Amino acid sequence: MAGEMMTGNLAAAWGARLAGVDYIPAFPITPQTEIVEALAEWCDCGAMPARFVMMDSEHSMMTAAGAGAAAGARVFTATSSQGLLYAFEVLYSVAGWRVPLVLVNVSRALAAPITLEPDHNDVLAARDAGFLQIHAETCQEVLDSILMAYRIAEDERVMLPVLVNLDGFYLSFTREPVIVPDPEKVAAFLPPLRPAHLGFKASAPHALGVAVLGGTPYTYFRHQMHLAAMNALQVHREAAADFERLFGRRYDVVEGYRLDDADDVLVMSNAFATKGRAAVDAARAKGRRVGLLRLRVIRPWPAEAIVTALRGRRAVGVLDQNLAPGLGGILVQEIAATLYHDPARPKAICSFIGGLGGKNIHEGEFDAIFARMEQAGKAGRGEGPVLLYTEAEHREMEQLQILASESRADR
Repeated sequence: MAGEMMTGNLAAAWGARLAGVDYIPAFPITPQTEIVEALAEWCDCGAMPARFVMMDSEHSMMTAAGAGAAAGARVFTATSSQGLLYAFEVLYSVAGWRVPLVLVNVSRALAAPITLEPDHNDVLAARDAGFLQIHAETCQEVLDSILMAYRIAEDERVMLPVLVNLDGFYLSFTREPVIVPDPEKVAAFLPPLRPAHLGFKASAPHALGVAVLGGTPYTYFRHQMHLAAMNALQVHREAAADFERLFGRRYDVVEGYRLDDADDVLVMSNAFATKGRAAVDAARAKGRRVGLLRLRVIRPWPAEAIVTALRGRRAVGVLDQNLAPGLGGILVQEIAATLYHDPARPKAICSFIGGLGGKNIHEGEFDAIFARMEQAGKAGRGEGPVLLYTEAEHREMEQLQILASESRADR
C-alpha cells in the first residue's frame, strides 16, 4: 500500500485526528507549530470534531491539558524545547494526577546558546517527570506511536500521560511516505475513552490528585506511579501485538539492526538512528561485525530488553545526542547501570556525544566510533565521553574566534 508524502509534524497531527481526540489546548513554538496549525484548520472546517483552544503559554497549555484529561476528555497537545521547560512544573502535577493524555515533543536544543535545530536535552530533562516516553525514528512511526500511546496511557493498569518525541527539522519538516491507517481499524485498536478515574461513587471515592502532609503517603503515591509505569511494558507488548495484527507494522520497546552476529553494538535513538543503520551497513561491507540497537521506549526503561540485546557483546558504544555538563552523555549512564550486574555484560562500554544542536554526524565519525569500540573491546576497557567534532569544524570555530577578536579590536 503506497503512503502519502507528509512531514513528521503532519503525521503527528494525523495521529491525533485518527485517535479521535476531544480537546486540544495549544501554543505554537518552532519547530512544532505545523502540528497545531493543521489541527486548528481541521477543527475550524469541521473535519475534526474537537475543541481547539489557543492558550497564553505552555504552562497554561499543559495545565488545561491535565484538567481536560481529568474531566474525561481524550486530550492531545504538543510543544518543543523551551516550551517543554516552561511547562515543566505542570508535567509533574499532571503525572501525579494519573490522567491519560498524549504530549508530542518536537526535540530542539535548549538555550543558551540558542538554536532551532535538534538534540535531546529537552526531552531527556523530562524523563523523570512521570510521563512515559516513546521516541520515533520515522514519520510513519510518529503517527503509529501516537495511536499506541493513547492505548497504553488509557489502560487501567497504567493511567499515566505519554510523551511521543520526534526530532525537529530532521523529522518534523522531512517528508516521507506515511500510510494513514483506516479509521475503522483504528477504532478496533483504540476504542472510545472510558475513563476509569470518572467511575467513582460517593461510596468508593477515587483520588485523582492528593495533597499529603508527610512522607508516608507521599512515598506510597509516588511508588504507585512507578509500578504503573512498569506495567506499561506489558501493556506495550499487548498493544504492539494488536497493532501488528491490524496494521502489519511491529514496534518493540527496543529495535535491533544486524545484531545476530555483531561483536560490537552501537546504541542510538530517534531519527539519527537511520544514519546509524547506514553506517552499520558501510562498516559491514568493510568486514566489521557491528550492529545497532535503537532505544524506542525510554520510560519505562526497558532494562530486560536492553540486557538481552547486549549480553555477550565485545563492546557497546552509546551515541548520546545530548550533553549533561559535568557528567557527559545521559543515556550511557543508564545503559551502564543496566548492564552492570549481568555476568555476560560487554567487555567495554564506550560513550560518544554527537549531533548536538542538529550537528551532522559524518560517515568518517561513524568509522572512528566503530574503530574505538573495537579497540576498547579488545582491551576490555571502555572510554569516553568522546565528543564527535571534526578537524574541519574545529578550524571553522578558530576562524570565527579570530573574526570575533578582530571585531573587538576595531572598536
